[in-house]
Formats: sequence, C-alpha cells, structure tokens
Amino acid sequence: MAAAQGRLSDGTGGMDDERGTGEGDRRDDGAPPPFRAAVDALRAARLRPQIEVEPSPAPQRLAPFAYALEATVVDGEQDLADGRLVLLHDPAGHDAWHGTFRLVTLIRAELEPEMAVDPLLPEVCWSWLTGALQARGLTYGEPSGTVTRAGSHYFGGLSERPATSQIEIRASWTPREGLGGVPDTGAHLASWCDLLAQVAGLPPAGPGDASVVTLPQRRGPQSR
Repeated sequence: MAAAQGRLSDGTGGMDDERGTGEGDRRDDGAPPPFRAAVDALRAARLRPQIEVEPSPAPQRLAPFAYALEATVVDGEQDLADGRLVLLHDPAGHDAWHGTFRLVTLIRAELEPEMAVDPLLPEVCWSWLTGALQARGLTYGEPSGTVTRAGSHYFGGLSERPATSQIEIRASWTPREGLGGVPDTGAHLASWCDLLAQVAGLPPAGPGDASVVTLPQRRGPQSR
C-alpha cells in the first residue's frame, strides 16, 4: 500500500515525525476506556471496497494516546490517491482542541495539469472536507488545515516523463464526544473515506447531490 508520507500537524502548530511503535495504536493497560472504544469503532467501520485501509505506526509525541490508519484508493491494479488518518487522545483535554480527541489527516493525489491551475481549487478541496463531515451529520469543532498544489517537471535522464501535478490536503478537527466521552469515530472515518474517494475522482458511493464536483481521475495512475 502506498501510504502518504510526510509530517502531520495536530492543529496546534506542533509537528511530529512518522516514527511510531510499528503498530496502528500506541496504548497499554492504562489506556482509558473512551480511547479503547474510539479505536474499536475505527476497526469495525465498514467502508467502500475501493478503499484499502490498514493500521500504520502512530506518532509518538502528539498526544498520550494515538491510533493511525493509512488508506489507498484502488481502481483495479492502480492507486488513485492515498492518505493517513490519526486519532489523538489526551484524557486531560487540550486547550487548542477544545476536547480530549483530535483527528489529523494527510491526503495526496495527482491532478490533471489543467485542474492544478484552477485558482479556486484550494477552496473547493477544503469545502470537500467540511462537506464530507456535514453530509454524515457529524458535529466537530476547531477545524484547521492547508491545501497545497505542486507541479513536477522532469529533465535530463527523466525528460521523457510527462509533467505531473499533485494536490495535498493536511487538516485536523475535533470530533464532538458522545455518550461516555466517546466520539463517533467510525462515522468520521467513513466521511474521511468519502473525501479520499472524491479527491481520487471516484463517483459518490450512493445517491447524492448532483452538483457535487469531483476531480477527474488522474492521467496514468500509478501501478500497484
């Protein structure tokens, strides 16, 4: 699986590297029940078959407890987009989060060159994130993030490769907690997968608003 690589922000200005425990979650016998319940809901979530999800090493310094997933949008033998979602939990709460849980994400996909020059692309991509959460009726707070587009041109021995453009979404938000102080992490994961599929150019999984625009599938998807 081609996982999104890079550095994740917890939405408070702090950064952490990709080093983790080698497992999807970092918890021990002292992990609080709300965190365990939130992780169990992530593991039990049912997602559309085009998205492959598996645990990945969790960051070690963003919060006392963390669980991480990586996902790839797959079309046959081709990868269309990839991403990483991290669940953070601090039982004492976090002033910047306004809660005890935080979700942090990094999503990447390649673009058609003509889409990359659209001046409204960053605003549209950010609206996809908030729209995916709202479409599932989720409540959340303190959203923050960036949308970055970049282009690569190849020279010398690589000059035969066509130019490529990439979109990258980095974001974090605080899921509202329900009974027992546990957020509906399964629904948040499903909405995140909706966003990932939209960025990859897949059609909606079910009936939806016909006015929703998705990115066209990137030219020459990466072979798996």
